[in-house]
Amino acid sequence: MAIDIPTFASTQISLLAAELQAEVDETSMLVSLHSPTALQRAGVALTNLAVLSQRTGLGGKTVVEVGPDGAFSCSGDLPEHGIRSGDIVLLAEQPAASGKKREVKELERKGVKGVVTRVGRQGLGVAVEEDGEGEGEVVGGDRRVWIVKLADEVTWKRMNGTMEKMAKMAEGEYSYFMRVLFGLTTPSPVPEDLSKDEEVGEGKIKWFDTSLNESQKDAIRFALKSQEIALIHGPPGTGKTHTLIELILQLLALNPNSRILVCGPSNISVDNIVERLSPHKIPLIRLGHPARLLPSVLNHSLDVLTRTSEAGAIVKDVRAEMDAKQASIRKTRSGKERKAIYADLKELRKEYRQREKKCVSDLVAKSKVVLATLHGSGGYQLRDEKFDVVIIDEASQALEAQCWVALLSAKKAICAGDHLQLPPTIKSLNSSSSSSSFSSSSKTSSKTSSTSGEKKTAKTKKDTAASSTPPTIPKGATLETTLFDRLLSLHGPKIKRMLTTQYRMHESIMRFPSDELYEGKLIAAEGVKARLLNQLPDVRDVDETREPLVFIDTQGGDFPEKTEDEEEEEKKKKGVTKRSLYGDSKRNEGEAMLVREHVRCLVEDGGVRAEDVAVVSPYNAQLALLAPLKEQYPGIELGSVDGFQGREKEAVIVTLVRSNSDGEVGFLAEKRRLNVAMTRPKRSLTVIGDSETVKKGSKFLKKWMEFLEENADLRYPDLASLTAAAAKA
Repeated sequence: MAIDIPTFASTQISLLAAELQAEVDETSMLVSLHSPTALQRAGVALTNLAVLSQRTGLGGKTVVEVGPDGAFSCSGDLPEHGIRSGDIVLLAEQPAASGKKREVKELERKGVKGVVTRVGRQGLGVAVEEDGEGEGEVVGGDRRVWIVKLADEVTWKRMNGTMEKMAKMAEGEYSYFMRVLFGLTTPSPVPEDLSKDEEVGEGKIKWFDTSLNESQKDAIRFALKSQEIALIHGPPGTGKTHTLIELILQLLALNPNSRILVCGPSNISVDNIVERLSPHKIPLIRLGHPARLLPSVLNHSLDVLTRTSEAGAIVKDVRAEMDAKQASIRKTRSGKERKAIYADLKELRKEYRQREKKCVSDLVAKSKVVLATLHGSGGYQLRDEKFDVVIIDEASQALEAQCWVALLSAKKAICAGDHLQLPPTIKSLNSSSSSSSFSSSSKTSSKTSSTSGEKKTAKTKKDTAASSTPPTIPKGATLETTLFDRLLSLHGPKIKRMLTTQYRMHESIMRFPSDELYEGKLIAAEGVKARLLNQLPDVRDVDETREPLVFIDTQGGDFPEKTEDEEEEEKKKKGVTKRSLYGDSKRNEGEAMLVREHVRCLVEDGGVRAEDVAVVSPYNAQLALLAPLKEQYPGIELGSVDGFQGREKEAVIVTLVRSNSDGEVGFLAEKRRLNVAMTRPKRSLTVIGDSETVKKGSKFLKKWMEFLEENADLRYPDLASLTAAAAKA
């Protein structure tokens, strides 16, 4: 059914406003209720930092390098945290441990906001906002500082601006491409069977990668033949990125003058493509700051090219002068001198930006392939630039408004993703302030924030009353509906091709998701279909390493769940009033003991490397309970199911947590979340849970439990023996 574009855009504007408010509210609540140390434990802050240096970065920004204060760190490494490149953070003097909690606005007045440009083991870089009140105090003093993650209002403004532009467009301004994507026109037809037709465009396809399987080749032929839109459905482990690399090379081979914009919702999704594309020696440029500091990525980043290319020479002298000014700030104690230096820097920045803009324009114009995050594609560097094809990787994890930042001037789009895995994180679905504005769809799914891994109530009733009135949102509208979802619903399977050979999982691990979610079409590649842990170097042949699929069934009620709130009530009775960061998050001590024992068997008895093992759970409180495993087995990974999307490990242990007499499973009922959990491992999947409780959650969960009971190595733990063994250990 055709969609009215102005109505779509105005609805998106309302949804985005509610989402931004939820994000701001969540940040404000966390910062105002918890100490810096508690925020660090939750992964949203880093404390006890020292300013190591400062320099001039891209755009004339001051980049402050911070690392652990030597007085508080023996190793010199940062603790585990959830801060990533591109995050918006506040850099401020660290408040005293005994000091009162502060509101975000108060902290912002005494610190400076910035964007994380680099994350390493021993420090990170923050490009701070210029002329921020207190900037000199933060970057020029010798006091301890801290960093706390804030809501990213810049990204929301860019998406909002794109939607506002679409809302104001007259019908005559719609391109043919836009009309197809909103159902006002049907897509140009593509033959169903392309296997006998190697003729695409002006020439015959000559495969760069001869190892491609037939489903990958078919998806590439289809994408090349499609005139307006093509969806490439890539289930877990099917080589989606591998396919996109060949597609990009084919597009350039068939039309050497074409220009391609490649985007993704995150830095990592884009950097993966840069890494694999760079050996092919095609002119490309990566906009923004790469999330990983690999030379193959950095050498193509705008930051490096503006320093090293011929075009970059015109800005080098101004950058050197600015760096000298930055260094002089730390050498002076005089406020008057600092003020004068900042005035000089302000003038130098203006000159720098003028020169840099010309440099960037030249670099982008010479690049056949430009790569950026979706919101990064809306920056000044690509203003007025035209592209023949826009490729969006991980399109099923991106907000549709994000996609339109890149697509608004496109002629053709190729979107790759898996709509049967988790959609983007939507915090406003769980905000009490916006629940009345959403349909029942908000009850069916609950997404993690980048640091939480599960649903949280964003505010208390008191907070809700004090907040601004949320925008009115049409019934049924939700940001969870991605462009990938909507196009598939609008035009059906005729615009899609699916990759069917997977190269990750043992066949037994793959079987259930293939049968229940992918129409039984997934095939395990010959090299992975029977591989086991005991085939890895130095791994011993024991029970835990010879079984690809293990189900530890805790049915019977001996392993009950608890909530953090229940724990808090017990603490209050004992006079402990410390507030938990995990709220109503669920935890299961019995399952945690089973996880610890299984990890011990894998690593100590079986000889599996700790770095080849991951423990995932839908609940953050359960992960907090298991945190000591990281000290006992350095290298092991603990993560939320949501946060582990796109990842893989040799062995994965999934702790489901839920065990209660009412058969309540909460957001465990979301089949896309379970799909992510069960498709992360290569050789070994161990599921720990209460089948009696889980079976009652949904038909999908009932089928999964029955599949595990029939096909997994089924084990029934004894609580008494487990407790005795734990006490002895």
